Amino acid sequence: MEKFGKSQSVKRVEDVRFLTGQGRYIDDIAPDGALRAYVLRSPVAHGTITGLDLEMALDSDGVRAVLTLADLEAAGLRVGMDGALVKNRDGSDAASPERPILARDKVRYVGEPVAVVIAETSTQARDAAEMIELEIDDLPAKTDLAPGGTALHPEAPDNRAFDWGLGNEAETEAAFSAAAHRVSLQVDDNRIIVNSMEPRGCFADWREGRLHFTYGGQGVWAMKRQLVEKLNLPEDAVHVTTPDVGGGFGMKAMPYPEYFVVAHAARLLEQPVVWVSDRSEAMLSDNGGRDLTSLAELAFDEDLRITGYRVHTQCNLGAYNSHFGQPIQTQLFSRVLAGVYDIQTTWLRVEGIYTNTVQVDAYRGAGRPEAIYVLERVMDQAARELGVDPWELRRRNFIRPEQFPYKTATDETYDVGDFHHVLERMGVAADLDGFAARKAADTAKGKLRGIGLCYYIESILGDPSESADVAFEEDGRVSIYVGTQSNGQGHETVYAQFLSDQTGIPAEDITVIQGDSDRIAQGGGTGGSRSVTTQANATLATVDKMVEAFTPFLADHMGVDPQTITFDAETFSAPGSNQRPSMVEAAELARQQGRQDLLRHKATAKLPGRSFPNGAHVAEIVIDPDTGISTIDRYTVVDDFGNLINPLLAEGQVHGGVVQGIGQAMMERVVYDEDGQLLTASFMDYALPRAADVPMIEVGFAPVPSTENPMGMKGCGEAGTVGALAAVANAVQDAVWARGVRQVEMPYTPLRLWEVLRDVADAAE
Repeated sequence: MEKFGKSQSVKRVEDVRFLTGQGRYIDDIAPDGALRAYVLRSPVAHGTITGLDLEMALDSDGVRAVLTLADLEAAGLRVGMDGALVKNRDGSDAASPERPILARDKVRYVGEPVAVVIAETSTQARDAAEMIELEIDDLPAKTDLAPGGTALHPEAPDNRAFDWGLGNEAETEAAFSAAAHRVSLQVDDNRIIVNSMEPRGCFADWREGRLHFTYGGQGVWAMKRQLVEKLNLPEDAVHVTTPDVGGGFGMKAMPYPEYFVVAHAARLLEQPVVWVSDRSEAMLSDNGGRDLTSLAELAFDEDLRITGYRVHTQCNLGAYNSHFGQPIQTQLFSRVLAGVYDIQTTWLRVEGIYTNTVQVDAYRGAGRPEAIYVLERVMDQAARELGVDPWELRRRNFIRPEQFPYKTATDETYDVGDFHHVLERMGVAADLDGFAARKAADTAKGKLRGIGLCYYIESILGDPSESADVAFEEDGRVSIYVGTQSNGQGHETVYAQFLSDQTGIPAEDITVIQGDSDRIAQGGGTGGSRSVTTQANATLATVDKMVEAFTPFLADHMGVDPQTITFDAETFSAPGSNQRPSMVEAAELARQQGRQDLLRHKATAKLPGRSFPNGAHVAEIVIDPDTGISTIDRYTVVDDFGNLINPLLAEGQVHGGVVQGIGQAMMERVVYDEDGQLLTASFMDYALPRAADVPMIEVGFAPVPSTENPMGMKGCGEAGTVGALAAVANAVQDAVWARGVRQVEMPYTPLRLWEVLRDVADAAE
């Protein structure tokens, strides 16, 4: 039985420095006197470079260098950015065009980097960049999501990067042919900009033949490998660190062209170089999210049990292949394609389309939120068209508890789950019985109230292995070196709390050290809701090694047989001895006796399988049909995250994810004009949710511990967003259904809602 006090809702210790302006972000720690970089970007979406005159820029005050692709190649850099590949449905290779670090001969999106100016100050660098004479012959821009148009790359003459399939097409077609009922729905998933609080940035320093590179990212080891490869450096000549990071969201997980140019410039000039993006630059150059359209179809038998599910998706890749998005896309779809439903036949076809826009990383462009959004939208549509309660339709098709472990039609095995129980809890938490009265009250006021349900499932991703390294320091503190990277999630609190729970070391005496490739030999970084589950698993393995190492040492000290010593997560003890040393006391005793080997312990552990967080989201929305103004009046979440270390932080993660989902559903949308110019490149034109746009979010937990890790955890980092999109969308659809509106797409701005309600009213006259 667990001792009282473990896995409690502890406030975040890092918030003290964050909220008092003591955070150490890229610009806070940039070396004094460092040179500054400014990136000259393409002003057009598609064109051939016919002139690039650098003479005036090179002669400008303070300018130390102006770098182009030719300079990088002359210095021996490998200038092709990595681009991930999948196989086409017919087994052939997908398109693999070069994405150069800086533009080669052509530009393919507004904001593509062409040259980089290095100067003594940011102002000097910017002024010099304006003196560069860049001449481009425009080519037609392609921004629509369909094959065809002027080719961006000769490798893809129809602009189709890949045509990938998953599942069994023939069996799914047979299920649809024999179905008693068929329902289809085409849904768009609007493009969004990540808009992390801290824009991307980096600095580099070259000293004594070694590169020290610091950037705001989601892990140091993948970046180190990229720098080693692109700059042709020995591994021991590259040191990568990450300070505090103001938001990552998957967007900061991969390398970007600016990083390699800054690193090369520092080596070339033998002086530190800094680059930090401004907000509009970030909107132009950061990898975007979503931007796909899907035709989803469900087949049902007479009892309204799903017999088949198929989806045809066209997703916008932007101008080039994502760094790693396409393989992750296949993993994401395969793991959550069928959601929480007992579906035996599925077929998914995904076409990747090149357009003259910035990259859309499939991690946020065609993954878990998108797969669940599509499925839960068509499930809700089916319920309305077939005249059955949306909650009942889901209950009828849930995977039952006795069916676990359950192998999906895409060969993914879900270990555990009790979806009926979670939905039952949700009915109470959301006061489903009171909805009719709330709706009637709004109807009397001329308002439209709708309720939307989404039942989601997701999967933790990334490397299932992680390491932890615990050191007892001379000052009495304990350091734990971790292989993940906090981007604001609260890792410093959670990891110290977990180590404290397992060892009895006071959490306030534990320092979490992350983001340093010299101090930590390896790690998987952060992404895909993997961090706490993989890191806790590694910490448990390290604690086991600590206990194993201290046991014979303490047996000699206590005068007992080593086999009789036990450790209860706080103290060591043995029959026949009244001594009960703590872990800290054991380490201090070892220090006094010169046993340095007992003062540091490291282990690497691999999860035996992936876990699957799941849960239900319910949103209620009220729409004024006269103005189109809508309000999310109630929002309720019941999650199964398995066992939690810190419920308070998990709830905070859910809140943040839900707000992201609300932002996309209600107001966020990237807009390009027909020439490929970004029209939403500032917060004057791109809306983010504010406090007044967000309701109180009620969060509850209904844990079913995972069987795939010792702690029974499931991860929670992205669950809020995964569930929020469809919950809000289904609530809007429910609100306008009685008015005859059968389809309305995100974002649900007042103008869009007013127009669709006006149009159906006009059509009825």
